[in-house]
Amino acid sequence: MGNSGVLPGRSFPLGATVTERGVNFCLFSQSATALELLLFDGPNDPKPTRVVRFEPACHRTFYYWHMLVPEVGAGQVYAYRAYGPFAPARGQRFDGEKVLLDPYARAVVGWRNYSREAAIRPGDNCAQALRAVVTDPGAYDWEGDTPLNTPYARTVIYELHVGGFTRHPNSGVPASKRGTYAGLTEKIPYLQSLGVTAVELMPIHQFDEQDARPGLTNYWGYSSLAFFAPHRPYSSRQDPTGPLDEFRDLVKALHRAGIEVILDVVFNHTAEGNHTGPTLSFKGLENQVYYMLEAENPALYRNYSGCGNTVKANHPIVGRLILDCLRYWVAEMHVDGFRFDLASVLSRNLYGVPVDKPAILWSIESDPILAGTKIIAEAWDAAGLYQVGSFFGERFAEWNGPYRDDVRRFIKSDSHTVAKLVSRLLASPDIYYLPDREPNHSINFVTCHDGFTLNDLVSYNQKHNAANGEDSRDGADDNFSWNCGVEGPTDDREIEALRLRQIKNCLTVLFVSQGTPMIAMGDEVRRTQRGNNNAYCQDSELSWFDWSLLEKNADPLRFARALIHFSQSLKLTQLEHILAFAPDGERPYAVLHGVRVHQPDLSGDSHALALGLHYPGAGEHLHVLLNAYWEALDFELPPPPPGLVWHRIVDTARPAPEDIAGRPDAPPVLAGAYRAGARSTVVLLALSA
Repeated sequence: MGNSGVLPGRSFPLGATVTERGVNFCLFSQSATALELLLFDGPNDPKPTRVVRFEPACHRTFYYWHMLVPEVGAGQVYAYRAYGPFAPARGQRFDGEKVLLDPYARAVVGWRNYSREAAIRPGDNCAQALRAVVTDPGAYDWEGDTPLNTPYARTVIYELHVGGFTRHPNSGVPASKRGTYAGLTEKIPYLQSLGVTAVELMPIHQFDEQDARPGLTNYWGYSSLAFFAPHRPYSSRQDPTGPLDEFRDLVKALHRAGIEVILDVVFNHTAEGNHTGPTLSFKGLENQVYYMLEAENPALYRNYSGCGNTVKANHPIVGRLILDCLRYWVAEMHVDGFRFDLASVLSRNLYGVPVDKPAILWSIESDPILAGTKIIAEAWDAAGLYQVGSFFGERFAEWNGPYRDDVRRFIKSDSHTVAKLVSRLLASPDIYYLPDREPNHSINFVTCHDGFTLNDLVSYNQKHNAANGEDSRDGADDNFSWNCGVEGPTDDREIEALRLRQIKNCLTVLFVSQGTPMIAMGDEVRRTQRGNNNAYCQDSELSWFDWSLLEKNADPLRFARALIHFSQSLKLTQLEHILAFAPDGERPYAVLHGVRVHQPDLSGDSHALALGLHYPGAGEHLHVLLNAYWEALDFELPPPPPGLVWHRIVDTARPAPEDIAGRPDAPPVLAGAYRAGARSTVVLLALSA
């Protein structure tokens, strides 16, 4: 034991903090009987060069173990061993043979030798364990970088996977940077050209890629093991603190390009899984504090996440960790917001019961450091708690699951969809019923990482998940998809034309709807996963962005770019109040029509709707025709305002490049009616004659 020269240190801040006198190490454990700090010379050394035992008399204050170690600094590799009762029946799982990560680790190393299996089976796993690295966040030069604070009303979100975005050999990124933060930095011009204003990064908290079935990889990253650390395999720099700087370089570059960074964060479960899973960090430090356990058998874990365990987010210790983590990513890493995976888990109390005012959500909503960030909830969990429209507080935006489902069902011509579509187009007032609710707190999407890609939505009737090794039991069964006549790829030109039109219909509906639009990586170029709707374990070309599609599918890419830029040019799509249904001076309002003016057909057999969107104060008047019927329909047009003429911006039934036009090139529509082709969407804009 190397206690010589070690000082008492202090009980704050948690984690490893660089000071003028050395590094202060601080860790929470309420029930540990002994604790050791392991110091390593290198990230992959099989044994520590120094082991320092915490002496409770001078290195423990209440539940906090702390010491200051002189002559060490940033770059020091460290880990812990915790000793105490191994009594699963009482919820305690201390195991002094297991090397543990600091829950506040800012960087994680040891991947060359890491074994998840070694953290499961009995025995010492030091040589195969992960370790943390001491970091000094203040050493980075942000060069004056500041938050962009883009309002939701002007936001277009692009959900992407950092690894998959540039991992394909045809990405044009140097081999050493493929699948990394640096690789994504090189593709910022593409994102700019598309017109998006924010990237929503699928999990980049350090996760366990080995948390998958044998032979597969946890590709998506919903398997967190260190919430403060950027995922090391996404970095081209493998020095101990390289991933921090490379991630910050990415954030700084995106901000310079006018693009915000939103992190998909997973605080509902961890990589440690259930009672058969590994002991990596939390289990071995204070299992019954960090996780919800079954009341009748504390050896088992409550599983509201569907991933084996559930984080006890509303415990004061865990809530503090979550809040400290969010503050760190905002203050030190300059991110602009968070999307909370299975956020409804965070509304469950210590016993798993949903409550109206959960402490952690109130803390997030009211925290001054987070006050300017975007906070977005996936307002459901895997145990049936569904809170879309009723999620906690006033600040949280929400992924609008009903929007996804109702738009899909309308586009594929299901019955009883038009009435619901009206609400989805107008920011879902039937769901978000509070009168002062900002419409753009509805995050509208047709596809996301979870489920079919947009191409597959119109190409498959059934999921095809055999590659996942679960006999296609995994993944959603209700996809509201339609293959347009043939399952999967086809050379039939008519079917391909219909699929392309359906893709354009989905995109057009998305970008004329009130609310904040989100598109998934590669949908603009018809990225396919060959019918796999749960590709969480597929780190292969099945999931990667295929950059050859930019040329192969240049038509939908052109359409998507033009549509986004058109939408972003309108004040009508950037409103901060719900639309009225009648003219009121200069204020914006909406008018419902059918194939006849002022005669909407909301019956179950209807497949058509026309929507007038008007903003007299901005001089903007849109008329949108939505025909999900399998034959062409003639829509009567209302007269445009005096001195103006309807001009055709979008008609998805027309061949490229006539399917979309900018304002200067939009052809006039002088007749009193417009024939909308079968399964098509038309957008008219009133312009000067």
